[in-house]
Formats: sequence, C-alpha cells, structure tokens
Amino acid sequence: MQIKFTTSILAPAIMAAAALATIPAVAETANVKVPFNFTVAGQNLPAGNYSVQRDLSSNFVRLQSQQTPQAFVWAGSPSAQESKPASLIFDHEGEQYTLRSVQAGSVITPRLDKKRARDSERTTIMAGQ
Repeated sequence: MQIKFTTSILAPAIMAAAALATIPAVAETANVKVPFNFTVAGQNLPAGNYSVQRDLSSNFVRLQSQQTPQAFVWAGSPSAQESKPASLIFDHEGEQYTLRSVQAGSVITPRLDKKRARDSERTTIMAGQ
C-alpha cells in the first residue's frame, strides 16, 4: 500500500483547522447605565444603557449601546488600576461629557479624548451603578 505525502500532511491540517473553527469566543460582559449624553470618537451618544465587553482571548474592549446600533471597539492594555467588572471614565466641562477611557476587568483602553482640555473634571461610572 502506498501513502501519498500530500494526503498524510493535508488531512491533519484540515482537521486541526476545523477544530479551531469550532472554539467559541469567550467574553466578559457588564452593563453600565450612563445618565447623560456624551461624545466618543466624534459621535454623540444618548444617555442610556450600554454593555461593555472584553474578549478574554485578547485585549479588545467593546462598548455597545443597548438603544441604538452604535458600537465601538478598542485594543486595550493591562491596567495598573484595581480590576473592575467595567467602568467608563469621562472628562466633562459644564454639560459636555466626552468618553476618556473604558476599563473592562484588568484591561483599560488608552486615552480616547486626546483633544480635550487637561483641566476638565473627571467622572467615573461603574457597572451596576
């Protein structure tokens, strides 16, 4: 019996690819209620309920409005701050709120509102509040 080299290499590769394709994405999700309108990435978002999701296989953080189809995804990095289920940090001047960063578990996004004044006040909203 003769075994072809391509068959002996190709079959295990296809089986491994199929096995990897069936691994589900694992994520942590927390809900946050924001009591004011705010801006992120130049877009205005309404007050309301938002979900914050962290992909456990990478450092991606997703913010999703539960009232509108708007969603944002950022790459995060390990946080030196205390690990929290989720928190949104805002800069605000008067009635204008701008999302500064998002923390999900032990991962935090970089500063998102780079154009904001450095002397603005900061507001943090955590999941469950």
